[in-house]
Amino acid sequence: MNECKGKILIVDDNEDVLLSLNMLLKPWVEAVRVLRSTERVPEFVKNFKPDVILLDMNFSKDAVSGEEGYACLEKILEIDPKAVVLFITAFVDTEKTVRAIKAGAVDFIPKPWDKQRMLDAVHTGVDLRRSKLADANAKHYDDTSTFIGESESIRMLKEQIARVAATDANVLITGENGSGKDVVAHELHRLSARNGKRMVSIDMGCIPETLFESELFGHEKGAFTGANATKQGRVEEADGGTLFLDEIGNLSPLMQQKLLTMIEKREVSRVGSTKTHQIDVRIVAATNANLKAGVEAGTFRQDLLYRLNTIALHLPPLRERGEDILLLARHFMDHFARKYKMNAKTFSPQEEQILLSYRWPGNVRELQHCMERWVIDPKTPLCKILQDGSEDDSTTNDTEETENTGSYQTHFSLNLEELERQAIMEALKQSDGNLTQTAALLGITRYALYRKIDKYGLS
Repeated sequence: MNECKGKILIVDDNEDVLLSLNMLLKPWVEAVRVLRSTERVPEFVKNFKPDVILLDMNFSKDAVSGEEGYACLEKILEIDPKAVVLFITAFVDTEKTVRAIKAGAVDFIPKPWDKQRMLDAVHTGVDLRRSKLADANAKHYDDTSTFIGESESIRMLKEQIARVAATDANVLITGENGSGKDVVAHELHRLSARNGKRMVSIDMGCIPETLFESELFGHEKGAFTGANATKQGRVEEADGGTLFLDEIGNLSPLMQQKLLTMIEKREVSRVGSTKTHQIDVRIVAATNANLKAGVEAGTFRQDLLYRLNTIALHLPPLRERGEDILLLARHFMDHFARKYKMNAKTFSPQEEQILLSYRWPGNVRELQHCMERWVIDPKTPLCKILQDGSEDDSTTNDTEETENTGSYQTHFSLNLEELERQAIMEALKQSDGNLTQTAALLGITRYALYRKIDKYGLS
């Protein structure tokens, strides 16, 4: 590891921990400061301006719950919203990990720590801090990003992605068909420390059960009829990188069991072989299905769901993204104009209103298809293209939207407060009133959710 020249603040009430971390990090960083309590943390954040803060979760007042750590994290982010905080604790569980990351921590390191793991985490944290400071708006998105959108919901999702990408936590992306879940998955990989390795995508809905093991784990020559050569599985191909499992809700019970075993053991065995291969992959899964309902119905394993959704990200449908519709439409228009060597259209105010008023049951995928057809056939009115496309569309998720797609004149409120209220109501419905899950779907804290529920009279 090269010297990362960052300034590190360590906050822990254990002198041995402070001494050990100081000795470990000092040769690799610009400066280290240590504190035994949280009282002076605000002062050091303002004056020392650390690049990375290593913060213990539990101090003398409460040795287990981590509440002091969460409270200190909140103060830090109030002073410096771009702060990079790594939690360290001896009491690790999934709930604490999820809560810490949602509260704004970028990683969660258990005690006793692995030295190389700690050095890598600090190095990544310094890079993340500098990336944040280099962007006046605290966005991590450069020109290579394909995740387009400036609406409030997408802005919040982008911030979530930036925080989560810096960790190795498994992620479950939910959203309607065609909403762009694969784009979110690629953005997570692009912003992660694994971006130098491969991201391997697998459409789980397209793999027959009989080929599942061979496709994912590989096979040896002669393992079965037609196995004329040794084949590396998709999981091995993703070693060191990201494994994107799309349409995860389509797995049969047997396929779920085999996937769970791979995730738990972090190893694979090729069909026809007795040898196992250790693998290091980050799992990102996506679905348009309600996996919680699947668990209740007995069609999806609860233990697999727990493994997949350490962090849950929800991608809102296109109809809830306001003027992002126009940003995406122009992006696709320019793209296809270049592809087909034709002129890109300039949208009239009436055409913009048509795009904003349409319900987009096929989401971003439908918009992309619509812009491609319009570039190829620019003399056809936009409303006609939408009507023709909606007649063949099969991606809609409910009957009401299917009925509405026949007319581009379907209207919905563009008032931000009304959109927010509708989003909260939909999230409450999807999570069956569970406020923790509702907050996760919306990408906000429970406290923020309480305030919004009270604001809109939804209690």
